[in-house]
Amino acid sequence: MTIDAPETKTVDSYRIACDGGEGALGHPRVWLSIPHDTGWVECPYCDCKFVHSGAADSAH
Repeated sequence: MTIDAPETKTVDSYRIACDGGEGALGHPRVWLSIPHDTGWVECPYCDCKFVHSGAADSAH
């Protein structure tokens, strides 16, 4: 069995919310802050990576 790679999303805000995106099968909504120095943050529940659009070229 293989495991799918976590999703990467490019966003325009430094503060984002993640709920897993699966409706009832997701996870509790958490608010995440993207650090300005790294330009990305990962959700502690689903490992989705959120990359700020200003740092998208260097974070991928």
